[in-house]
Amino acid sequence: MTSKPMNRRPTTTSHRNRSPETAKKLGQLHPRNPHQGRYDFPILTRALPELAKHTITNPNGEPTINFSDSAAVRVLNQALLAHYYGVKFWDISEGYLCPPIPGRADYIHYIADLLAQTTHVNKDNTPPTGKEIHALDIGTGASAIYPIVGSQSYGWRFTASDIDPISVNTAALICETNPKLKNAVKVKLQPEPKFIFKNIIGRQDYFDVVVCNPPFHASLEEAMEANSRKQHNLQRHRGKNENEQISRSSTKSGNAAQNLNFGGQHKELWSEGGEIAFLTKMAKESQDFAEHVGWFTTLVSKSENVKPLQLLLQQLDVAQMRIIEMSQGQKNTRILAWRFNSDDE
Repeated sequence: MTSKPMNRRPTTTSHRNRSPETAKKLGQLHPRNPHQGRYDFPILTRALPELAKHTITNPNGEPTINFSDSAAVRVLNQALLAHYYGVKFWDISEGYLCPPIPGRADYIHYIADLLAQTTHVNKDNTPPTGKEIHALDIGTGASAIYPIVGSQSYGWRFTASDIDPISVNTAALICETNPKLKNAVKVKLQPEPKFIFKNIIGRQDYFDVVVCNPPFHASLEEAMEANSRKQHNLQRHRGKNENEQISRSSTKSGNAAQNLNFGGQHKELWSEGGEIAFLTKMAKESQDFAEHVGWFTTLVSKSENVKPLQLLLQQLDVAQMRIIEMSQGQKNTRILAWRFNSDDE
């Protein structure tokens, strides 16, 4: 698809974009997110019988898993993907990030709302569906979760990029092996880690939206300290809603880098300068690809990073900015979105 012309307008002030459903149900997942409430283990076990080997009973007599067991978390993810998204083959190497699917799905559903409210408005006020929507996932990791959820929830097509060859090969294998993903997701290696969009977005490319889950930490030490805090919380809140627990699970590997929640390699969890440095680079580079992207979006884990990023985007003369707040149990996070062309399609 050829690049769309850009009609620049003065920068507008950002505003918070909380849906009525979210305002009424603060702390709950997006209304369209299928992962509401407790996991239905009987249904998930029918989708993946192997889950029965990892199922235990909590003090209330309810089925669950040991969320500190990386193998159990991985099998639970496989069951979720098999039942809700029709993905029968999904596996990642030990030590690679095993993401919490409910939270990742929330991002996709809120992004679908963003498109429905701005660039793809229709009479029914429903999110756009089909392969005419092209999304770019920056840092897809080995799991390719965003492309899986987005393609199977809305029929979008995805390009997914990463700087780690093993992650790229694993994600590509997942997409090639599953018929539902084969023609919906293209995985590309970023050969120059200093760039985010260069080498990935071509001259003839146009993406309706970019999604990104940036590295949170600035160093291994910082990541380990955060993991220790989460482990403490896991012990305190053991027995609560699994959707909360899965975001605080850890692996049993003795390797320090693999003892982080959900595993995770260096490039997935920390980078020089941490989240703020990565997103600063992403924002600055986005200006060079303004004509090729409808909305740039990213998760922002640390609330103190929001204002500096807003100021930077204003300096870059963006046309629109939005902060989309998400709340999943005890965890609050947000999406920062911006675009340079304010004309609605």
